[in-house]
Amino acid sequence: MASISTRRFLKASSALVAGLVLAACGKQDAPAAPAAEASAPASAAAPAKVYVVGTDAAYAPFEYQNEKGEIVGFSVDLLTAVAEKGGFQIKFVNTPWEGIFNALGQGDRDLLISSITITDERKQTMDFSDPYFDAVQLIAVKEASKVTKFDDLKKLKVGVQTGTTGDEVVTKLQGKTSANIKRFESTPLALKELEAGGVDAVVADNGVVIHYVANNPAVKFKTVADTKSFAPEQYGVAVKKGNAELLAMVNKGVAAMKADGTYAAIYKKTFGTEPAAAAAPASAASN
Repeated sequence: MASISTRRFLKASSALVAGLVLAACGKQDAPAAPAAEASAPASAAAPAKVYVVGTDAAYAPFEYQNEKGEIVGFSVDLLTAVAEKGGFQIKFVNTPWEGIFNALGQGDRDLLISSITITDERKQTMDFSDPYFDAVQLIAVKEASKVTKFDDLKKLKVGVQTGTTGDEVVTKLQGKTSANIKRFESTPLALKELEAGGVDAVVADNGVVIHYVANNPAVKFKTVADTKSFAPEQYGVAVKKGNAELLAMVNKGVAAMKADGTYAAIYKKTFGTEPAAAAAPASAASN
């Protein structure tokens, strides 16, 4: 009896275990539960990159601060239009000239527009857009001055803005060790020194000098041009070396604004005249 009962128990146990195994297999093979509905669409795309523009806002009428402290001027109007037509966003940050190129190289600024002359030396460390302004150095002196050409400044006290083309050409004329070269943080400060009698002349870009003389008639300055001594220059927008994508967007905007009349309108608003026909790119060998 005991053995028969044991066999029946084992048989019953085996049947129970088999049933459990089949039940377990049934759960594993059952269709998966319906997938949860797709999550809600991701939030709106991240905002477009805003490129930081460095400019030394002390160079009227190109870039300067108005009575509200806003950065305004020809350069600001121009690059704002360029960005719109080139399809990118920008914001301007006042950046002292002395450190402006380092700020670009270190990535603190994405672009520079600050009446920057395109030169071969600068091209080694940054890339430039197509030219947007033709310039030349101009001499400012008091009305009674006998200066008629650049060479007349060889032994005179001359004011320049540090690190500018004016600084470079006067240094070549007088020598690197000349004590007669007086350097200032901005061209208007150099012109103020001319007014005060601290220097005999100031050499700077024509646009800035003409604007200052026109807006300060009481100082009784005159300007002296010397086309034999001063090579034509061109301004460009600077970007970090190798940033081809941003450079292409800038050039697209420059071309578009020149083609549709926007450039001419901004130029006339600032200088009161139509822009001259665009000059061929300067060789920029030294200036």
